[in-house]
Amino acid sequence: QVQLVESGGGLVQAGGSLRLSCAASTTRFSIYTMGWYRQAPGKQRELVARITSTGFITYGDSVKGRFTISRDNAKNTVYLQMISLKPEDTAVYYCNAQYFTNGYWGQGTQVTVSS
Repeated sequence: QVQLVESGGGLVQAGGSLRLSCAASTTRFSIYTMGWYRQAPGKQRELVARITSTGFITYGDSVKGRFTISRDNAKNTVYLQMISLKPEDTAVYYCNAQYFTNGYWGQGTQVTVSS
């Protein structure tokens, strides 16, 4: 069982920046594909960004060029740097750890972007 704890969410004005962190309680952090997903009210959960154990990165189309995912295996932590935030980025952001069929989710952190 892997526990994921997100932090860094909050309220920010449009055009602002935030950095989310997700700390994982596992000694095998480096083997996991780590991802950030988000869910806005009334919408499905969607991929924001994902980074594999080898560093391959995928971004959702709506965040390309604005968000950057990174990982620090020594700290068992994955980050999401968000710049040029837009009101439509408002959502609960969830951290995910995936290793084959084993997947874990954090409790989520709220990001609200005001116009």
